[in-house]
Amino acid sequence: MKKKREIFTKTSTYVILVIFSLLILMPLLWLSTTAFKTKAEIFSQPFNLLPEKPVLFNFTDAWDYAPFGSYYINTILVTFGLLAIQLVTITMAAYAFARLEFPGRDFLFILFLTQLMITPQSTIFPNYLTISQMGLLDTRLGVMLPYFASAMGTFLLRQAFKSVPKSLEDAGRLDGCNTFQLIWHVFLPVVKPSLIAFSIISVTYHWNEFLWPLLVTETSRSRTLTVGLTIFAQQAEGGAEWSLLMAATLIVIGPLLIAFTVLQKLFVQSFASSGMKG
Repeated sequence: MKKKREIFTKTSTYVILVIFSLLILMPLLWLSTTAFKTKAEIFSQPFNLLPEKPVLFNFTDAWDYAPFGSYYINTILVTFGLLAIQLVTITMAAYAFARLEFPGRDFLFILFLTQLMITPQSTIFPNYLTISQMGLLDTRLGVMLPYFASAMGTFLLRQAFKSVPKSLEDAGRLDGCNTFQLIWHVFLPVVKPSLIAFSIISVTYHWNEFLWPLLVTETSRSRTLTVGLTIFAQQAEGGAEWSLLMAATLIVIGPLLIAFTVLQKLFVQSFASSGMKG
């Protein structure tokens, strides 16, 4: 009886998980299949989820319809440029808060963490005024500047640094390492999972960010993919070009989907090792 109950419980759990997974995946599946359909096939009756004859010209037409090449370059430079800067700033700040002794350290750390309680949307107006006064509107630097520091990244890395044994630090100092050499050769290799976990969060967030780039960019020379896709969608919806719109959307989200599919095991291991839970 007990064995039957366990089988029933497991089966019910799997069925529920499969149903919810399908509900989550259906919009993505519909988007992906529509991107390979012709306009006539989208509105044909009866409705078919899968395209009868998959076509690729939707992607080339969408790419030519808007300057997605410029959008991609801007997004890559902003996303990975920010990641490089953030890795430096959070590493220095986290090391100071975790391993250095100075008056008011804990108070300053708590004050620093108050950023986590302030939503980015609430600081848009003062940030916009600052960027405008600095003459950085419609520039990639203007998109990046408000995110040079990260309270969440500093907190994550500080906790990781505090877990590094003091004996490793002492061994490094006995070998003649200065502070920067200690961080590079002793601390960073140990906290690699936390660095990867933060990198995933940072890249995903800034690749998909929409509101701030929308406010501070005006031309294709600095617009990111999300803003460019919105402008493209407004034009495509007017002509009911759903196949082009779905193809453009797949162009935008494709790199993240591919990266997650290929590196899924690394992602899960990094979050598990860093102590972060979804």
